[in-house]
Amino acid sequence: MQEYRDIVVIAGIPGVGKTTVVEEAVKKLKTYKIVNFGDVMFEIAKSEGLVKHRDDMRKLSPETQKKIQRHAAKKIAGMAADSNIIVDTHISIKTPKGYLPGLPLWVLEELEPTKIVIIDATAEEIFLRRKRDNTRRRDDESLESIKFHQRYNIYLAASYSMVSGATVSIVYNKEGKILEAVKELTSILEQD
Repeated sequence: MQEYRDIVVIAGIPGVGKTTVVEEAVKKLKTYKIVNFGDVMFEIAKSEGLVKHRDDMRKLSPETQKKIQRHAAKKIAGMAADSNIIVDTHISIKTPKGYLPGLPLWVLEELEPTKIVIIDATAEEIFLRRKRDNTRRRDDESLESIKFHQRYNIYLAASYSMVSGATVSIVYNKEGKILEAVKELTSILEQD
């Protein structure tokens, strides 16, 4: 049987500063490789001739998306044979029709994560960060909508933990305190 290393799922709603915190923690540790789940899905879909652009992914049938999700999870799990993996993904995805789980059962079964970490901040901080970020085109959301998404992610993370046995941690990326968030995440990643 193949022995795998750590697979850590790290997620946060758009505007929380997840990517920055994760990249800084990985620079300090140098023992993890960051893999973006959506990028792996896109590579698979593109190689199968299903899409040309990442935005085309949303137009695929739910069954096709499910198949690609499972394939991506299996591919990422295989990467853990060589190194510890941080899976940069979403706990849930807000769509016009409601929220979709970012880690449905078939993904959790393939990944078998050891830890789930949510990067979070106050809804007000997230709201302001989104307003200042001119590099992204995000939907406008009210503070109440952001707060709901945050709560929903915590509920889903708990259910993902029940299925996978992974621990769940929350790291707060407070405004102007990124070094504290990086230190906390680094501590979580170093734990066995």
